[in-house]
Amino acid sequence: MAEQQDAEINTKTVQSSFPSGRVKRIMKLDKEINKINSDALFVISNATELFVNFLAEKSSRVAIEKKRKMIKLEHLRIAVKRHQPTADFLLDSLPMPPPEQISSKTDRFKKTSEGDSNSVPAGSRRIDSFFKKGP
Repeated sequence: MAEQQDAEINTKTVQSSFPSGRVKRIMKLDKEINKINSDALFVISNATELFVNFLAEKSSRVAIEKKRKMIKLEHLRIAVKRHQPTADFLLDSLPMPPPEQISSKTDRFKKTSEGDSNSVPAGSRRIDSFFKKGP
């Protein structure tokens, strides 16, 4: 009886909820990757699924803190900022929030610098900020 239960546990297969063909196509976008082993595809798919679940959980907690029922981009950005390893690689890839969601501090800056020819649209950054050292 115990052997039958062990056999049932060992024969269960785990499948990713992501379509393997699409994951494989995304992986092949890297020029250095020619062939993808099915085991590697499985591991990448499951790791991606775990990471997306992690982000959804963290974003959900932020939305609950803000007393919201729907997760928005701002909640995702806050969740990513709070988790330093994720913020290191993902924060710059997230789109900036729409202008109506930007804090009142930047609105005051925008009002005072409307006549300035060096002003940038709300939600964007000057290229100079990428070349500065430090925060």
